[in-house]
Amino acid sequence: MKRILITAGGTSEKIDQVRSITNHSTGKLGYLIATKALEQGIQVDYITTLSASKPITQENLQIYLIEDTQQLAAQLTHLLETNSYDAVIHSMAVSDFTPATSYSIEAFTEALNHQLAQTNLPVTTEQLVQLIEKSEATNTSKISSNTDYLFLTLKKNPKVIQLIKQIQPQTMLVSFKLLVDVSKEELFNVAMTSMKKNNGDFVLANDLQSIQGDQHLGYLLDHKGNLVGEATTKEQIASLILTALNTKGVE
Repeated sequence: MKRILITAGGTSEKIDQVRSITNHSTGKLGYLIATKALEQGIQVDYITTLSASKPITQENLQIYLIEDTQQLAAQLTHLLETNSYDAVIHSMAVSDFTPATSYSIEAFTEALNHQLAQTNLPVTTEQLVQLIEKSEATNTSKISSNTDYLFLTLKKNPKVIQLIKQIQPQTMLVSFKLLVDVSKEELFNVAMTSMKKNNGDFVLANDLQSIQGDQHLGYLLDHKGNLVGEATTKEQIASLILTALNTKGVE
């Protein structure tokens, strides 16, 4: 392989100008993959966040910083349309939802009562969506704390990973699937379903219960469902992924 694209860390979705929703991803695994790839002389484009782990500045490394899912999608699209990659390793923990609107308990009660008074019937899903969309959008200013309860609505983010093969069908795609406290059979089934949906070549299946510090049990599956290998540390996972990509790249 000559050039790869790696995403690492976790996105942060703004609630307002001083608050956000994020996740616990440190970007350590992406950092290790990038470091090992650079040691092999591979050129690495690295999309990450300000707080995530990053390789030291060096030749053949270009770092791109993003904050939220929208910025990630824009940066991915730009790089995929500009450059050709042998592989894309999408290890970033991307938020499934982003804040859309917010209500104080007083404002929510008033809006709901107004809707009920108009129809004198139970509120439908469609009416509730309209009520939400009429509310003031989040992330434009600082939400007032002058309420005992805050109603925050989250809107589903688009699946950024699906952009990758749409733009570069020929690239090798490694995705990641993290579940919590499930059987190995269920973990593999969900991981395979996810990989097929995203037209991936490999998926790293892992369970949060088996991750603690650098101890990280992961299973690498190929697009046929074969177990390529398993590893018990982040460093081993990084080597496993790069070996699989290098092997597939010369087939």
